[in-house]
Amino acid sequence: MRSFRAISISAVLALVPFSGAIGQPGHRTKSTGPRPAPSGWAAEVTNPYFPLQPGTTFHYTGERDGVPSTDDMEVTRQKKVILGVRCTEVHDQVFADGVLSEDTLDWYAQDSSGNVWYFGEDTKELDANGTVISTEGSWLAGVNGAQQGIIMEAHPKVGDRYQQEFSVGVAEDMAQVLGLNKSACVLYGCFDDLLLTKEWTPLEKGVTEHKYYAAGVGFILANVVKGGDEHSELVSITR
Repeated sequence: MRSFRAISISAVLALVPFSGAIGQPGHRTKSTGPRPAPSGWAAEVTNPYFPLQPGTTFHYTGERDGVPSTDDMEVTRQKKVILGVRCTEVHDQVFADGVLSEDTLDWYAQDSSGNVWYFGEDTKELDANGTVISTEGSWLAGVNGAQQGIIMEAHPKVGDRYQQEFSVGVAEDMAQVLGLNKSACVLYGCFDDLLLTKEWTPLEKGVTEHKYYAAGVGFILANVVKGGDEHSELVSITR
């Protein structure tokens, strides 16, 4: 059996210059984060599997536990500086049966090697009246020991496994590359040579999701394959 390549946050941090100690996942070590030379970070996120061109909105449709849902993911023109890194801000809104149920800001940055880092999220869950009922899952790199993680590798290889985010008891998502030549059809179109990842978190034991990414497009399809009933697929892209 082929063993996977395990990539910890500390190992991937070696890809970019930084000063300050980064704690290993599982340890409550205060992170000072990467502090690279100006050439250490790209101006925009251009990774082919996770492109974030400002002004672009990805539209998804799906179902969660029998309830129809839509998701609009807008790459804004806003930047947020986190640990000295200018991150691209993404505004993600989820609608359950036509009613806004989640409103989230996510922050990403791409290093000079092409890896896309996830620096945090500000998420709000709303009731049918638009009242915020929870901010569970919100985190920010460098705050309360939280650490940025890799959301997309520059050069994915089958078996690669990596931490996408790390805030103890709040955000601990993991991913593993399962394939690079998958095919799938969604409402937006049909694709070959797709990147397939398995994603999970120890905070939701028994739940596993498969995600598909198309080069030049980005995320196109997600299916919860264990521990839930959830599906989402790309419908359209507006610019």
